[in-house]
Amino acid sequence: MYYSIQHHTKFQYSEPVSETIMEVRLCPRTEWTQHCMSFEIEVTPRVRVFEYRDHLGNTVHHFNVPNRHSDLAITTNSLVEVQPFLTWPDSVAPSAWEEIDQIVARDDYWEMLMPSHYAQPSPRLVELAAKLHVVRRDDPMTVLRQINTGIYESFQYLPLSTRVDSPIDDALRNGKGVCQDFAHIMITLVRQLRIPCRYVSGYVAPKEFGGEGQARARAGEASHAWVEAMLPGLGWVGFDPTNNRTVGDRHIRCAVGRDYFDVPPTKGLFRGAAAEEMTVHVNVQPVDGPQKPDAAFPYAVKEAGGNGGTPAGRPAQASRAPMQVFDTIRQQQQQQQQQ
Repeated sequence: MYYSIQHHTKFQYSEPVSETIMEVRLCPRTEWTQHCMSFEIEVTPRVRVFEYRDHLGNTVHHFNVPNRHSDLAITTNSLVEVQPFLTWPDSVAPSAWEEIDQIVARDDYWEMLMPSHYAQPSPRLVELAAKLHVVRRDDPMTVLRQINTGIYESFQYLPLSTRVDSPIDDALRNGKGVCQDFAHIMITLVRQLRIPCRYVSGYVAPKEFGGEGQARARAGEASHAWVEAMLPGLGWVGFDPTNNRTVGDRHIRCAVGRDYFDVPPTKGLFRGAAAEEMTVHVNVQPVDGPQKPDAAFPYAVKEAGGNGGTPAGRPAQASRAPMQVFDTIRQQQQQQQQQ
């Protein structure tokens, strides 16, 4: 199956800012059954976009706008092929618990086992763990499936019910949250079992989740988040607690990390005292086949023309205004909360 993805983000400032530094993590990963056939990023005002690969294999695009500007637009277009794969088994051998311990002792998974920025244990989490009987029993796959279902049944999906910087206790206390909260809760529970577990950001392709009622995540209209757990003989197995599903060929992966703090879709700084407002539009659609992907490069980077700002390359004006942390992480959650 081929998917065309357009992700448009626009920032508008209450008054011109003199400089912006931005990172973007929206390029779909190429691995396993997923292949990013083409990727384009367009930025207005005109800038030169650079990229690097982080230690977890995520592609990060970054740029600097060193001129006065009143708005900033980022548009990415991706073409992704996701091949069907076998359904994950309902269970594995009970001996898999010992095999997990051997894998952890042999390989480097400590980042995905330790508490992280948003995946922190708490007394309320201990209560949930007791309610869901989160202990080493039966076999790892059975327990993971039950945790996935337990989170789905224990919490109401409600957009804007939490903030991007909310600790998991907010969702645990109120019994409601969004995909980011459910992913962080599951990650924290799974790590308590000494199973490596990580956060995944990406998209869900449009289609009803048959057999399980209306999906709580509106596929194709925003980005999404789920988790992956390491299991012997299977590798990283994806679980979507927002929709009570294991991950399949309609989940499109962009970035992985310890939690959302590692992989926000956009993250940056600006110089100035302006207030900023962000709007996001996402469209994910199946397409019939590849649309002339560039065979020589896995993606392309475009430098978009300016829209009235000062020309690219002009030295930034001297300013005493401090660099301020963009509120993009907080506002980006509004986009994620659609999923």
